[in-house]
Amino acid sequence: MLWLLTGILFVDETECVIVERFGKIVAVYDQADSVRSDRGLHFKFPWPIDVARRFDRRVQLFDSPAREMFTRDRKNLTVGSYLCWRIAEEETPSKDLLQRPVVRFYRSLGNITTAESRLESRVRSILSAEIGRRELGELLVNRDSEAPPAAGEPLGELSKKLLTLTRQRENETESMAIRDGIEIVDAGIKRLNLPEGNLFSVYERMRKEREKIAQYYRSAGEAERTVIESRARRHSEELLARAEAEARRIKGEGEAAAIGIRNSAYAKDPEFFQLMRTLEAYRKILGTQTTLILSTSSPLFRLLTEGVEKENDGFEEKKNEPTSPLQESPRVPLSNESGSNQEPKP
Repeated sequence: MLWLLTGILFVDETECVIVERFGKIVAVYDQADSVRSDRGLHFKFPWPIDVARRFDRRVQLFDSPAREMFTRDRKNLTVGSYLCWRIAEEETPSKDLLQRPVVRFYRSLGNITTAESRLESRVRSILSAEIGRRELGELLVNRDSEAPPAAGEPLGELSKKLLTLTRQRENETESMAIRDGIEIVDAGIKRLNLPEGNLFSVYERMRKEREKIAQYYRSAGEAERTVIESRARRHSEELLARAEAEARRIKGEGEAAAIGIRNSAYAKDPEFFQLMRTLEAYRKILGTQTTLILSTSSPLFRLLTEGVEKENDGFEEKKNEPTSPLQESPRVPLSNESGSNQEPKP
């Protein structure tokens, strides 16, 4: 009874099933669309007459182990890649069972483990050839280290090239989908690492590039500073020149006004003006350590002994006499000596 149960075959929607009878393929269940779906219950001859072989039809993710590869400038990189693949599907199933993709997969590879081993060697050889055509600096250019390589960037172009060559190389007449029944969904570079021997050279190159950028900004800043300083200096010189010209003008006007006021005051009372000039001269002559020898008839003597009113009367009496004490008494020597002041001597 249990032996008869082996004649019942259930096909899941996630798998393809090949039925062999004494080594010959007699049935293939690989359709999953709603019109021609092979999923569900089927019957076959019991084992060992008919043998069912099952294959996962879902997309398989294969992480290729990282390996060291050399660039064109003889720098080695540790490159890790990924590959998404599945058993190929046909839009219109072939009537010839041997031409079905799952059958080609089974006859050329046998199982998923063998398929991934074949894909690993294929990806490794493609990456070795493509990285050998590029320099290290080209591979390290990436705008965003957290995002996948964008189209147009070196890593993006390398991933695109890897996908194309994994599906079909230039020297191959058939793609992997036709020859081995494998459809390559996606492929790309997962990680680039630097071995310890390359770290110093890479860091040195990065430091030099940053120094060039910094020097560029410093030069631009110095040029901008020179322009700003020259403009500010020229502006300040213009302001100072205008201010000095204005100051000279105002000073000239003030001096002219002062001369006019002084002349006007002198014209109103010449005697008083002469007296003020005499007092100003006395203030400049006399000091705390000054010794004078004066005549008793000198206006300066009368000014010191009798005061301003007496001196003014003296001016009224002697209008025709010299007003300057130095002119009236040539015997008055001026000397600054240290010691106590002496009384005027006749």
